Amino acid sequence: MKLKNLSHIDAPYVGISSEDYQIEKRRLQVELLEIQQRLIKNQQRLAVIFEGRDAAGKGSTIKRFNQYLMPRHTRVVALDIPTEKESRYWFRRYEKELPRPGQITFFDRSWYSRALIEPTMGYCSESRYRYFMNKVLEWEHNLIDNGLLLVKFYLSIDRDAQLYRFEYRLNNPLTYWKFSSNDLESMEKWELFTHYKEQMYAHTSSADSPWVVVAANKKKEARLTSMLHLVRLLGTNEFEPMTGEDITTTHSIKVAGVKFRGLSLRQLAVLQDIKNKEKK
Repeated sequence: MKLKNLSHIDAPYVGISSEDYQIEKRRLQVELLEIQQRLIKNQQRLAVIFEGRDAAGKGSTIKRFNQYLMPRHTRVVALDIPTEKESRYWFRRYEKELPRPGQITFFDRSWYSRALIEPTMGYCSESRYRYFMNKVLEWEHNLIDNGLLLVKFYLSIDRDAQLYRFEYRLNNPLTYWKFSSNDLESMEKWELFTHYKEQMYAHTSSADSPWVVVAANKKKEARLTSMLHLVRLLGTNEFEPMTGEDITTTHSIKVAGVKFRGLSLRQLAVLQDIKNKEKK
């Protein structure tokens, strides 16, 4: 499986209804499962990282990605505060978390914390920041040369969207724990974070390891757009969005005297082709 060279990000989901969102999400999840099955068969490794400001929707987007993937071959990595040793040997910290053959690993924040939140909040020294920025692409290119499939998403939200989500967290008895004093401080340092984000775009994106920036003010649109990008990047067929096909609608066909039930349109098409060939 090779990464396809995409020149732009298709985002056809603006204003999508709740009903259409559910239909499209299921269609994309079927494609993701097929991609995972090929990865397992070919013993390939896929790392998908999600970066963005606090409350950008990284965790909820990853949840929709792996909702129906095979758990044995899927991991989500969301590391805690690093120890001093981990902070010193930054790349080594993440090398231990990279996917094994036949596995997909999703990173809810990644090694790019050193390019974004760490310098913004003063969690790392200037020398460690500069070392990371100078070395990260070389490190990634070596991983890619050794067979790693790497996709880097940045979920982009504006101030109003972040504030709304923070207020929702605080007012919801099930999510208030997600809000911390660091969240408040990061809001106050919005412009500084933006500076580091722009530096990251300028110095850590390449043809082999590009950043994929997804507009994320609307969570549903961002989830679908991210999944669509990965499906078009790694899928075997050209995926046409918003066809309206509901994969929960099933079909049946008889081939060689055997009745097949509960088929999707794609499965039906394959069996219909087999049946047509038998008639010739």
